[in-house]
Amino acid sequence: MNKIFPLFLLITLFSGFNSDDNQFIARQGHISFFSYASMENIEAQNNQVLSILDLKNEKIAVSMLMRAFVFKKDLMYEHFNESYIESDIYPKATFEGDIINFEPSLDKQTKIIRGNLTIHGIAKEIDIKTTIEKVNGTYALSGEYNVFVKDFDIKIPPILSSNIAKMITIKFSFQYQSYDE
Repeated sequence: MNKIFPLFLLITLFSGFNSDDNQFIARQGHISFFSYASMENIEAQNNQVLSILDLKNEKIAVSMLMRAFVFKKDLMYEHFNESYIESDIYPKATFEGDIINFEPSLDKQTKIIRGNLTIHGIAKEIDIKTTIEKVNGTYALSGEYNVFVKDFDIKIPPILSSNIAKMITIKFSFQYQSYDE
């Protein structure tokens, strides 16, 4: 049930989403984040990210479960989910955006994707510089951007504030297939 819900959510985000040659899905996208810290850097990977790409309407939607992030240490995983992200209350993060000035004839292009990123129940409009590559009729998107912890109302106890960066670097890569496959 937990794996089906994000897919259902993404499909409903695109009202009128009918399958054709301009619609693609990435079922195992990759998102990672990195936070420089004085004591120990914090890094996590999530390979269970779902994304739908609608090139006809120049839109993208992304959904991921926060508990799917993998950390090097179990204690980091526990703190991330229980103390900071509060995954029981806010189980997923989403992004819905528009690809600005997409050029379907180009095999490789760098474009801005503008949309709303929702983390910890807070939505914030962001612009993401994204590389879009067309390979054998499918698409790959990748890029990185920074977010500020305070923008998403994530509380960090004062005693730990020096151990967690105020800005987090997020990297992503999605390999899309035709929606029909």
